[in-house]
Amino acid sequence: MSVIGEPLHFDAGARLAAHMPAKVTLVGAGPGDPDLLTIKAGKALRAASLVLYDHLVGKEVLELVPRGADRIYVGKEAGHHTLTQDAIIDLMLRLARAGRPLLRLKGGDPYIFGRGGEEAQALAAAGVPFEVIPGISAAQGAAAMAGMPLTHRDHACSLVLTTGHLRGEADARTLDLDWELLARPRQTVVVYMGVGTLPIICEQLIAHGLAPETPAATIERATRPDQRVVTGTLQSLPTLALVHGVKPPALIMIGGVVSLHEVLGPHATAAMRVPDLR
Repeated sequence: MSVIGEPLHFDAGARLAAHMPAKVTLVGAGPGDPDLLTIKAGKALRAASLVLYDHLVGKEVLELVPRGADRIYVGKEAGHHTLTQDAIIDLMLRLARAGRPLLRLKGGDPYIFGRGGEEAQALAAAGVPFEVIPGISAAQGAAAMAGMPLTHRDHACSLVLTTGHLRGEADARTLDLDWELLARPRQTVVVYMGVGTLPIICEQLIAHGLAPETPAATIERATRPDQRVVTGTLQSLPTLALVHGVKPPALIMIGGVVSLHEVLGPHATAAMRVPDLR
């Protein structure tokens, strides 16, 4: 159905229960491969009657939703948002207050760069009951299927997840990150939503102390049959990404663990037959 339609028309009887909001379930759809859904998430999907889903939710995951369920696409892509985040939250509240149990489906994990925390806050403030079902994050899926462990005794004793998304308005948009933290040695850095700012990220990390030869990679469409890995260094990766036409959704992984891809990658992706680009 269209998000333009009035959500309260679903069930006339539900309006009588509007004073008792229905439950909202925030569900992590995982990184893409439907086999990586948790058992609890699968049960929730099969029992859903109304689903609000994001752009990064795989169609195979959506196929678990009953055919008679209402589905509303509220995805956000770079440069194109079906609804603003405030509008999504408003829609969720209106549906719940109408008495419709709602499943909010997000790629990866709802609480890792999925804005699930903001949605949970709004539900709590409005007195709407909710539950969060975590999912395997994009970083976890990418690490496993690209053969790049997020931590490793010889390479990384800490892990940092960050976003490369620009903040601000128009010409004032900037990439405001803690570069000194990100440039520390012996750690793995995973950057979400950073394809468009990859040159800035690599330049700043080198400027703040990481060696230009530090291994770095992009991982597109992690865990899916068309997953694609481009490996290089902080110095070479921006050019390699441009040459190979790297596009979202993709993660950037930086640190010594990327060097393990050469050995572990072929084993991790043997059944997927994904391209490995250098």
